[in-house]
Amino acid sequence: MADSAPRRTVLAAALAAVAGTAVASTASAAVAADRTGRRQAPEPALVDNRFWVSWTDWWSGAHAATRLVLGPRPGLVIGGPAGVTDYRDPHTGTTSTWEYATWTSPVHTSSVPATEVIASWNAATPPGTWIQIELRGTYTDATTTPWYVMGRWASGDGDIRRTSVDDQSDGRSSIWTDTFAVDDPASGLRLASYQLRLTLHRTPGTRLTPTVWRLGAMASDIPDRFTVPASTPGLARELAVPRYSQNTHVGQYPEYDNGGEAWCSPTSSQMIVEFWGRRPRPEDLAWVNPDFADPQVCHAARFTYDHQYEGCGNWPFNAAYAATYPAMNAVVTRLRSLTDLETLIRAGIPAITSQSFRKEELTGAGYGTSGHLMTVIGFTGTGDVIANDPASPSNEAVRRVYARREWENIWLRTKRYDANGKVRSGTGGVCYLFWPVKSAPSQHRALRALGLV
Repeated sequence: MADSAPRRTVLAAALAAVAGTAVASTASAAVAADRTGRRQAPEPALVDNRFWVSWTDWWSGAHAATRLVLGPRPGLVIGGPAGVTDYRDPHTGTTSTWEYATWTSPVHTSSVPATEVIASWNAATPPGTWIQIELRGTYTDATTTPWYVMGRWASGDGDIRRTSVDDQSDGRSSIWTDTFAVDDPASGLRLASYQLRLTLHRTPGTRLTPTVWRLGAMASDIPDRFTVPASTPGLARELAVPRYSQNTHVGQYPEYDNGGEAWCSPTSSQMIVEFWGRRPRPEDLAWVNPDFADPQVCHAARFTYDHQYEGCGNWPFNAAYAATYPAMNAVVTRLRSLTDLETLIRAGIPAITSQSFRKEELTGAGYGTSGHLMTVIGFTGTGDVIANDPASPSNEAVRRVYARREWENIWLRTKRYDANGKVRSGTGGVCYLFWPVKSAPSQHRALRALGLV
């Protein structure tokens, strides 16, 4: 039921207003009126999203042997190698030589001086290729971070082992698996701006290349709270999302964290991939033991697995996995309330959400967890949450209805008490969103309303 390990203790996630792709949340620009009619100051923005996806976006960066490819989905490829480098894979001990090219984004000044940043990318990496994503930022005191590695990624595992990188810190900020975090938010230090660097690798002497269609990051500064305001129900709708249980895979593939409670993230990701009509080909599943049910879940676990984290719960790796299917977009972001989720469900877009809770905090769940992913597929007529919860004993039992107020609070809060009364962090508002490149007009409007396109 849980994410592979409770390692997101640095993620002070919470009530977040999702930002535009190039600017802050529209909530930061809204001006409200109080009961007397006096105009109030705008609410501070909590989240800033910036994704580079268009021809103009890619052209704005600094190219070193990369080039653009046109079409309905502009992308970045190797045009000619900028040089050659050796990479020693820490998980195999093998050193290999690679040609490379780089693209560096312009500096993005976040509308939210941030305590946390999470990168996302959508790419294809044919055999013989892989990519590295890095982040460098400038603090609010005008000093800079080093270049931090946010991920070394390939869709397969035949060339390198997909991995995050531990032990990255400058004494003021650190990388925790997939998240940049200011070490001491109480100090007032924030990340004012950042840029991303993308390095594309290929086997020397070939014309192979990765193709990257989306690269970006979510920056946030989230206030701590144990409870969040209740939203008003506004939708009754349920989406027909496939149902898969992670618990039917207990003990399968120890090399990919042993199935069961460790597979909530890839199981949820696979549900939504298939909702959009994508799935692995039979030849993609030939490696799976034929005695295992739902081999596509095993496939998702293998190809989201982070060999440093030793689990399948790396958030950007799950988004990147979904985007390996034809014409799919995927991001990691934050939302501010169930009202935002209703906006998505109304348009026919399910979401994967991250939450943690004690057993008694979520009626009907039957378990507690330090971190768990589930898929929100709808709302009842009274506003309760309909979720495909992979922490269920069978596929047939996956559909659950959870009390709106309980579910909203465990998802959006920043702080919680564990079973021993100790204060722990909450992942509050974090979600994965996957949607087709060619989405319906209503879906595009919903995503645009939340600042994602």
